Amino acid sequence: MKRYLLILSAICGFFSLTQAQENAKPLDSVLFAGEKHFKNIRQLTFGGDNAEAYWSYDGKSIIFQRTNPKEGINCDQILIGKLPTNANEPFSPKMVSSGKGRTTCAYFLPDGKHIIYASTHLGGDACPPTPDRAKYGNKYIWPLYDSYDIFMATIDGKIVKQLTTAKGYDAEATLSPDGKKMIYCSDKDGDLELYVMELATGKEKRITNSLGYDGGAWFSPDGKKIVWRASRPKTDAEIKEYKELLAEGMVAPTHMEVFVANADGSEAKQITFLEQANWAPNFTPDSKAVPLICT
Repeated sequence: MKRYLLILSAICGFFSLTQAQENAKPLDSVLFAGEKHFKNIRQLTFGGDNAEAYWSYDGKSIIFQRTNPKEGINCDQILIGKLPTNANEPFSPKMVSSGKGRTTCAYFLPDGKHIIYASTHLGGDACPPTPDRAKYGNKYIWPLYDSYDIFMATIDGKIVKQLTTAKGYDAEATLSPDGKKMIYCSDKDGDLELYVMELATGKEKRITNSLGYDGGAWFSPDGKKIVWRASRPKTDAEIKEYKELLAEGMVAPTHMEVFVANADGSEAKQITFLEQANWAPNFTPDSKAVPLICT
């Protein structure tokens, strides 16, 4: 059995939109004393909520989602920014989504000319409401908006194709290394499962079948494997809570382990047993290790 090295780190949340005056900060301005593993770190964004940042295939740009009411972005929208090549070059991302509804989880196609992302805009122009966490004991709750669908657009924002049409939550999409297949999370069959779709034909296959959340999936660089995060409620109380939240269009991602499988979902194996939330699993370039964030 192939073994996967787990690289645990706490490096989330370092993307926020740049203000011009902040660009003069030194490259190592966010480097912590005693840090031996990272160098030439530069904070790209300042202010607002910024998340789900992913590289273009040529490594020159990133795409991410952002909310910042001070800039008129009151609900997560998708931005693209070219990475600065020197300390004096500004990071000046541009919004490429429509500004309507809420968006999430954008990803570049290999051609560098198109992107995919999920959006609720077909369900209305307004930002969908956030859950009242006090109602659920102030637990960290994710809303699963059933108006989310996945779209393909040009990098200047023109939507050219709607990729999912089923009613329900369709989001968290990434692509295979060749850009021909999309893996994403959906609750259209009654549970939060992973699906792999051929972009050219729309033909797809459900590749997970266990009760619990399955999402945040990535292909390995060689295209042979996938890695994802998953919850597996076991006790009657856990199952009851999961199903009740799901019925209300929500999930509590407080206990998620990391799994790997073949690209078709076969031979799935759990590779973490940390009994807490594990985030952002992905493969290293040799497809042999899995960096992730452990809370």
